[in-house]
Amino acid sequence: MIRDSLADWLLDSDPALRWQVERDLLGAPQEVWRATRARVATQGFGADLLARQDPDGQWAGGAFFPVGWDWDADEPQPWTATTWVLKDLREWGLDAAALGDTAQRLEANARWEYDDLPYWGGEVDCCINSWTLSNGLWLGVDVDGIVAWFLEHQLDDGGWNCEWVEGATVSSFHSTLNALIGLLDYQLATGDADRVRAARRGGEEYLLRRNLFRKLSTGEPFNDWTLSLAHPRRAYYNVLAAADYFRAAALADGTSPDRRMADAIEHIRAQRQPDGRWLQGHRLQGKVWFHIDAPTGEPSRWVTHQAIRVLEWWDAQG
Repeated sequence: MIRDSLADWLLDSDPALRWQVERDLLGAPQEVWRATRARVATQGFGADLLARQDPDGQWAGGAFFPVGWDWDADEPQPWTATTWVLKDLREWGLDAAALGDTAQRLEANARWEYDDLPYWGGEVDCCINSWTLSNGLWLGVDVDGIVAWFLEHQLDDGGWNCEWVEGATVSSFHSTLNALIGLLDYQLATGDADRVRAARRGGEEYLLRRNLFRKLSTGEPFNDWTLSLAHPRRAYYNVLAAADYFRAAALADGTSPDRRMADAIEHIRAQRQPDGRWLQGHRLQGKVWFHIDAPTGEPSRWVTHQAIRVLEWWDAQG
C-alpha cells in the first residue's frame, strides 16, 4: 500500500483518474470507486469534453483531424478530433450511455480523411483501427470486421506496422502495441479469446523478444522516447504503456509476467523520485482541448498511478 501523503496527492485529482487510484492502488470497495467513476460524466475533464461535441456527433468536425486542418502546414498534429476524444472518454471510464446516440450519429455523418471511408468500418492505419475497435466495442457497435482486418494484416515477424500500406514488411513497436490493446479489448468485451489468441501471442512475442524497448540489431532503445514515461501517450510508444498492457493481458489470461520484461520494469522503477512520485517525461506538441496532466519534468499523477500499479503487479509475482 502507498503512504498516506502520496495517496492524498493522487486522490486530489479529476474523477477520471481518482476512481482508478481508488480501485487499483487503494483497494477501495467497488461501490466507492464506481460512484467516483460515475462523476466523470458530470464533472471535470469528462463533462468538459462532452460539452464540446458537435451536433453531428463529432468533435472538431473531423474523424481523425479537425475539419479544415492544413495537412501541409508546418505544425504538429492536433489532438481534438473525434477519435482522440472518444479514446480519452473511454479510458477515463465514462459510461457509454452518457454519449446517447453518438454511435449512430457517427455512422451517419463521420468519414475518415483517408478515401472518405465510413467511420465504423475502420481505415488502413493500424493505430486508427485499434482505437476504432476499442471505441466501437465500448459504444456497442459491430466492429468485428476490424478484428478480421487485424488478423489479415499481421506481418510475418508477429507484429503490425501502420506503414504496411507503403510497403513496410517489418513491424513497429507503437503499431504493434496499439493493435494488441485493441485485440485484448475485443477479448475482454466478447469473451472470444480463441479468435485473437494466436495474433496476440505473435504481437506479444515481437515486443518481448526486444525486451519492450530494444532494437534486435544493436540492443539499444529504438528511439529517444521509448524510456520517456508520459501521459497522455496518444500515438506514441513507451515502456510503461507496454508494461501496463502486459499487466492487463496477464490478468485477463491468468498468466505470470515474462522475465524478458525485467529490464523495462527496472527502467520504470529507476525513474521513481525520492518522494514516491514519477515525473512527466515529455508533452506532445499539438492543439488540445485542454491539458490533463503536468508539464514536462513536473510530478505526474497519471504516470505515477500507472507506474505504481505496474510495479505492484510485477513485484507481487516475485
